[in-house]
Amino acid sequence: MKNNEIVLKISLFATIIIVALIIKSTIINRNAATDSISVTGLGTIDFTSDEIFWSGTYSVEAMNAKDAYKVILENKEKVKNFFLSKGFKENEFTFSGVDFSKKYREIIIESNERGTRYENVFDGYTASQSVSFSAKANPELMQKIEKVVDQTSELINSGVEFTPRPIQYTYSKLSDLKHNLIEAATKDARERVLKIVNTADGSVGKLKKASLGVFQISGKNSDEEYSYGGIFDIYSKEKTARITVRLEYQLN
Repeated sequence: MKNNEIVLKISLFATIIIVALIIKSTIINRNAATDSISVTGLGTIDFTSDEIFWSGTYSVEAMNAKDAYKVILENKEKVKNFFLSKGFKENEFTFSGVDFSKKYREIIIESNERGTRYENVFDGYTASQSVSFSAKANPELMQKIEKVVDQTSELINSGVEFTPRPIQYTYSKLSDLKHNLIEAATKDARERVLKIVNTADGSVGKLKKASLGVFQISGKNSDEEYSYGGIFDIYSKEKTARITVRLEYQLN
């Protein structure tokens, strides 16, 4: 009987020790979690795009595909000669294949007190073709492309209905740009932490956690709102890139 009491007391004592250790560990971990500081740093860089892409489309209509194809080829020569006259070389622009589509128009086939019935009837073919330009790290060619965009209305005098699309601008050194941004944002966050802690007569310990925000590219001086999923402007030549870095430090 006495042996059982001794075993029971030893078990109870061991349980009390274990519970005390668990409570102590919880308190230590809780304090470690609260004795920290999190700061977000911002990195921004203004840059000029060094890549350009631009294209335009022209189309013709005819009742049969053969006639439409003949006219679109004639227009292709007019378009090619136009760009050659503006100082471009033949290897500086590319023509796409000819795209054909059928047209239909709606006609009324019956109209009475019960309602109106319509029917789609074949109304010929539309043939279209596009021409595109691109340049990378070639400022002279980029300037020629930018200049000719505003001159394409001259093709109307040749009987060509040319529809230009907006110029697209991109950057060839985006990877290097991201690295520089992360470095700048991390430095900014670190400086903020030190300023806050030093002002409060504290000291910064080890880095506990670091996380990146969303990479954003917008037009320079743009009022475009930054989004949670990120934005990637392709229509502005002058751009601004930004990223945030969140750092969490242990406090000593």
